[in-house]
Amino acid sequence: MAFDQSENDLADVAAMFTAMRAEGEASAEAQAETVKGDALDMPFDDASFDRVIAAEIFEHIPHDTAGMAELYRVLKPGGIAAVTVPSWLPERLCWALSEEYHTAAGGHVRIYTRAELEAKLKATGFEIGPHHHAHALHSPYWWIKCAVGTEKNDHPLARAYHQMLIWDILKAPRITRVTERLLNPVIGKSVVVYLRKPLNSTHQSTGAGDGR
Repeated sequence: MAFDQSENDLADVAAMFTAMRAEGEASAEAQAETVKGDALDMPFDDASFDRVIAAEIFEHIPHDTAGMAELYRVLKPGGIAAVTVPSWLPERLCWALSEEYHTAAGGHVRIYTRAELEAKLKATGFEIGPHHHAHALHSPYWWIKCAVGTEKNDHPLARAYHQMLIWDILKAPRITRVTERLLNPVIGKSVVVYLRKPLNSTHQSTGAGDGR
């Protein structure tokens, strides 16, 4: 299930699901659906899911701990969640290079350190597990975009780097995979934190404030 506030993004995901089924990349028994809604008030019962991925969500939400409380609520006791947010260093450089990057409507409202993110998630009630960084090759792309203009997708440098990223995703050559793995701890665009809802959880957490 894909859950998002953007109808356009959900339409893209639905098209991807359809393409995967058409190409035989999903089993006949597999089911997928998209649901539109608000991360602060999700239309799901308590303890609905065994696994949840919250990818690049909380940096957009002023009341981030309320969103974390909703994530805690819909996860089953013993369930696992993976939360990703932009890493501090790459994100800090983006903010320094472009005011537009972080002031546009629906944009990022904060820069997390991993310690802050984990502290808020722990205060919500989660058990904190391992973490890692990912997508180091994407960081220079966003630095370029911030330097030339976040909406200037046709800028030669931005376009060339974007084409390289597409090539890398499709071909996954060894040289870029090894390079990214080495660079991830330093300039990985995202930090991924794994969480567990305690087995003895019987109530919804109230979170830890308004997150500002």
